[in-house]
Amino acid sequence: MNFDPPEEHALLRDSIRQYFLRDLPEAQIRSMDRDRRIPREIWKTFGQLGWLGLSVPEAYGGSNSDVATGAVFCEELARQYPSLAMGWVLLSMTGRIFREHGTEAQKAEYLPRLAQGDFIMAFGMTEPGGGTDVLGLSTRAKLDGDAWSVQGQKLFTTLADDADAILVLCRTDPIENGKRARGLSLILTPRQQDAVEVRRLELMGMRSGGTCEVFLDEARAPADAVLGPRGRGWYTLLSSLDEERILSAAIYVGITAAALDIAVQYAKDRTAFERPIGAFQAVQHPLAEVATELEQIRLLTQKAAWLLSQDRECSREAAMAKLAATETALRATDSCMRVLGGYGLVEESPLERLFRDARLGPFSPISNEMVKNFLGERLGLPRSY
Repeated sequence: MNFDPPEEHALLRDSIRQYFLRDLPEAQIRSMDRDRRIPREIWKTFGQLGWLGLSVPEAYGGSNSDVATGAVFCEELARQYPSLAMGWVLLSMTGRIFREHGTEAQKAEYLPRLAQGDFIMAFGMTEPGGGTDVLGLSTRAKLDGDAWSVQGQKLFTTLADDADAILVLCRTDPIENGKRARGLSLILTPRQQDAVEVRRLELMGMRSGGTCEVFLDEARAPADAVLGPRGRGWYTLLSSLDEERILSAAIYVGITAAALDIAVQYAKDRTAFERPIGAFQAVQHPLAEVATELEQIRLLTQKAAWLLSQDRECSREAAMAKLAATETALRATDSCMRVLGGYGLVEESPLERLFRDARLGPFSPISNEMVKNFLGERLGLPRSY
């Protein structure tokens, strides 16, 4: 069995590393993290480099790459700057959802702009009173003449402060046969209007991701702004969940890999008692465990990505990858922080940022408790929620 990565994956990793060395060094990343913002110019550069068009069909200016390639890209990007990787995942999901569910007019309008870095979309799903219970949402939309009028509130909406539009999951039709998933629609709502108010939420980790609270007070959207069939918005979203979980797992594979690199280098350079501290078993053993777990989560993520790239069922593997990668990143950043000691707590250390960024994983984009509920059902156990 050949475990060598495809040549294009190796070239992609190298191009990302060269970009950061040349254009986005650690000092600039640290400044962006403190400012809690990703400049729009970076997305434009990503578009020029072809990185925003990985999920976009060639006919619309993209490269139509598979999810396996996207996972490789996402891991390497997160290895350098996890906040940027989180934003890229959302933009990649934008390409997928337009590609699979957009009308021809919507594809022609938005996919080329997305690939070029000229269009940013946020996903408005979670609400203050719902959390994981997305189907219990209270946001409503009704047709008012030739436009939708959207009323409600969304929480934890990443990129909303810079977005050109917000894809709002809302109820447009009555619940059918007691099934709350029916009657929900996805409406592409322009952000630049007085009826849309966006407030940033200052998170401990992933600080540059632009996580926001969104208030919609009779916000207007064109009548043809529904993405996918009206009343079937939840089912439209379901088709993207596996990819979202795989790419999210790749972020935390990247965080784990970066933390290990930093700790190993520090263990080689730092001396105590006239020896490198890496000579002591108390330092070697936790790093050996991190290295082992890193290989496990990388292989699990790659397997799930490969299955989806082959159009094979992978919901179980995608959920497992997200669960394992996020929990591993928590343990890994903690173990590596212990190796660095006080130096790891200094903001000039990338590990300080990685440690904070890893805290988001267990409950985003879905809580690990809900992932375990899903996996329990796949084991044939009764539904627990």
